[in-house]
Amino acid sequence: MSIIEGNAVIGQSGGPTAVINGSLVGVIDGLRGFGAVKKIFGMRHAVRGLVNDDLIDLTDTPQALLDRVALSPSAALGSTRDKPDAEYCQRIVEACKRHDVRYFFYIGGNDSSDACRIVNERANDAGYELRCFHVPKTVDNDLMENDHTPGFPSAARFVATAFGADSLDNASLPGIKINIVMGRHAGFLTAASALARRDPADAPHLIYLPDVPFDTERFVQDVAETYERVGRCQIAISEGIEDEQGQSIGAKLIAGETDDHGNVQLSGSGALGDSLAELLKTRLTPVGGKPPRVRADTFGYLQRCWPDASPIDRAEARQAGRFAAERAHSGDIDGSVAIRRTSTPGPGEDYSSKMERVELSAIAAKTRHMPAEFIKGHNDVTDAFLDYCRPLVGELPTLARL
Repeated sequence: MSIIEGNAVIGQSGGPTAVINGSLVGVIDGLRGFGAVKKIFGMRHAVRGLVNDDLIDLTDTPQALLDRVALSPSAALGSTRDKPDAEYCQRIVEACKRHDVRYFFYIGGNDSSDACRIVNERANDAGYELRCFHVPKTVDNDLMENDHTPGFPSAARFVATAFGADSLDNASLPGIKINIVMGRHAGFLTAASALARRDPADAPHLIYLPDVPFDTERFVQDVAETYERVGRCQIAISEGIEDEQGQSIGAKLIAGETDDHGNVQLSGSGALGDSLAELLKTRLTPVGGKPPRVRADTFGYLQRCWPDASPIDRAEARQAGRFAAERAHSGDIDGSVAIRRTSTPGPGEDYSSKMERVELSAIAAKTRHMPAEFIKGHNDVTDAFLDYCRPLVGELPTLARL
């Protein structure tokens, strides 16, 4: 395709991450020096800012400031969970026309990639030449075509570190501890808790993923057996666990508050952890005896914005943004960026990866789940998962006990 002249616009959508700003700056890096792009605009709060003409001119932003932004968590431009329908997408295209935008970059996850696809199709229907590129982002690690997604390694690093520290706390005052981890449909982030183990007997003792049906009776039995054997029990549970019928257990407890995409807002509530803690207290209290010490924490939004990012994650997030801009340079009219692992997971892996362009339709509104080879039984993960995940998070703190 021929290169078209005009302006570029960049948006950050969905849940922020520790490295999403790296992708933003990566796009800007790649667009600077691209003569066809006259101005680079940032959308304030994603497409909502675009349709409201709430844009920031990033064209001449000092590189020193951009480099600091790239190292900062959260979404520097602001985000949104608006779900563009046909009418909304028409307004997006009209806004692009008003501002002579010919290059549209959208950084986000599943829903964001779908929004990018719809905007692309709507522009084509209107006969307006608009080049649309999706840059991947999600701590859930559930985008198709990707070995992993920017945001996940840093969130996994937080989870592994938090579980390691919490395990020492749990050992100091032995009891039952439940930690609820992000992950609506895929258990990658909850599984990362296993990186806290230094030997097979270490916590977390039990790990429950949304990829495996959750049975409350079996859960109570698992905890009882572990508590009896170890004298304490630390548990990792995904916020997205489902029963045998595929019904979200958390959603049933939270009274159905949803965002514009129809997703129940699981991370904003401690209902799942509190409910499971109460269940264990009730079921594990001996007749006439004292209930066990049971506590629950919901890690919530700290997982996705903690500033101690994975070094690999930080580098790849910026590289993904730059690669999307380079595809625009090359004349591509649309697409999503995928991270492909080029090394083989396992002991001694010399980790390497590359970026590739994939079709928007291969990513949009699709969900990747934990591969079967990463799941061990109904409450653990395999060494294959640990080999896959360990190089992504970087070196973890070495903790010790007397």
